[in-house]
Amino acid sequence: MNNMESLREKIARKKANVSVLGLGFVGLPLALRFAEVGFPVLGIDVDEGKVESIRKGVSYIRDVSLDGYRSAPLRASTDSSLLKESDVAIICVPTPLSKTRDPDLSLVLGAAQTVARNLRPGQIIVLESTTYPGTTREVLLPLMEGEGLRVGEDFFLAYSPERIDPGNHSFTLANTPKVIAGITPACLTLAQMLYGQIVERVVPVRSTDTAEMVKLLENTFRSVNIALVNEFAIMCHRLGLDVWEVIQAAASKPFGFMPFYPGPGLGGHCIPVDPQYLSWKLRLLAYKARLIEVADEINGEMPRFVVEKVVDALNRDRKSVNGSKILIMGVAYKKDTDDVRESPALDIMKLLHERGGEVSYHDPHVSQLSFNSQFLHSVPLNAESLSSSDIVVIVTDHSQFSAGEVVNYSKLVIDARNLTCGIESERVIKL
Repeated sequence: MNNMESLREKIARKKANVSVLGLGFVGLPLALRFAEVGFPVLGIDVDEGKVESIRKGVSYIRDVSLDGYRSAPLRASTDSSLLKESDVAIICVPTPLSKTRDPDLSLVLGAAQTVARNLRPGQIIVLESTTYPGTTREVLLPLMEGEGLRVGEDFFLAYSPERIDPGNHSFTLANTPKVIAGITPACLTLAQMLYGQIVERVVPVRSTDTAEMVKLLENTFRSVNIALVNEFAIMCHRLGLDVWEVIQAAASKPFGFMPFYPGPGLGGHCIPVDPQYLSWKLRLLAYKARLIEVADEINGEMPRFVVEKVVDALNRDRKSVNGSKILIMGVAYKKDTDDVRESPALDIMKLLHERGGEVSYHDPHVSQLSFNSQFLHSVPLNAESLSSSDIVVIVTDHSQFSAGEVVNYSKLVIDARNLTCGIESERVIKL
């Protein structure tokens, strides 16, 4: 029995040992899903705290539960040498931007080198981290083949972009279609078979470069359309119009229009970052991705636009930002999550602090926050905290927030999320 047939049999019988490198927002749900359907799973992470939490059955991600997994075939370790036992190695590490806003693949490279050191015949390696087209083929493949093994015969290499949406309970890993590509036809066949065990639908494409581009298109689509509607918010402000009313009316068209909504800026690991990977790749080919760069500029200016709204509102009340008590409602980048990665709330707080504002925050999902070289703690949201603030800024529209309560007790409200929709008050200023 050759390597491919042996691996196919293990996958079909759910006897393949699956290792997931990186137990964050992508890796942990993926590891749990493989364990849920019956595969023996090993989660590997350099963070001993995460590993210990999994061993105790305690989740460190708000909307990911570890209940019932203490007896499931799920282990966690910081020992990467255990990869030698694996039949499947899936890389799910972050791909941030450097200080110069260039791709930082150091974590992917480190994980790939670890896999390569432990590579043996009969393994399949899958990269799920978002990256620029060519990474799997140009970066991972040479590392793996450097061990003297042949792709498609001795080992198998594939790419499948992650599509985890934190806080989304309608579309989970299981019912979200999974794009798959392999370096060779044999790699694709095995990858399809593997992911077909955990998702309802697999979408094969012809090359790993194509699959890498798919993910960048998905998030660039969102970035550009959010930038468009953010600019509409700015234009409506200049024209004295309600952008939310404009969008609601436009959305009544049953064809040719898809509503997007303005906000205080982009957050999370994907949308603010992923388009820059594509823009960087195209610069190497002497092409300027103009739409991506303009969208990034518009979205990046939204925190400052919100701050200008705060300044104007306080001036109208004969106050300055300097010395004013400013309560930020919501610091997570997204509704009903505890994820503060790239959150525009952090930029808004920083800009207000630089102007002398006394900034505090409330977030039911984020109990403390590192800000300005110290830890801030979420203050209670009640009549006292609202009425004692000179202005309240709604940055995240968590479900727990009561728009009526906020408006009733606050002197001034800047609503960047349309939480106060339907409430008419001179104290409320919308984006």
